[in-house]
Amino acid sequence: MAEDIKERLKKASEECLRCYDLWSEDDKSEKNRECMQDAIHELRKVSSRLEIELAISERDQMAQKPIPIPPHRDARKRTNKTNKGGGDNKKDDNNNAQQNQNNDGPAVERKPTRRRTSKKAAGGE
Repeated sequence: MAEDIKERLKKASEECLRCYDLWSEDDKSEKNRECMQDAIHELRKVSSRLEIELAISERDQMAQKPIPIPPHRDARKRTNKTNKGGGDNKKDDNNNAQQNQNNDGPAVERKPTRRRTSKKAAGGE
């Protein structure tokens, strides 16, 4: 397969160069423009095939490297319980339970919104 792509790439690039020379001499010619467009299209097809082969090669290489299995949530919870920080375990369990309920992303602390006073109330009118 690699030889086929190599041969197609050589032929397409040579044809593209030939058409480019013709087109650059007479860029107003309809025939030269069509030849150039066809050559570019063929070159794109060959480069797409080459890109696919490259992706397949990368996928095969990645398959050789095992993907580490992420720890389960319970395992993370157990490590928090066994921490020797001297903290209150019940408080830690409640915090973990609240975080696990909304596990959409990292925990974000929200500040309370301040009430705005109207101009009338602030001015005494």
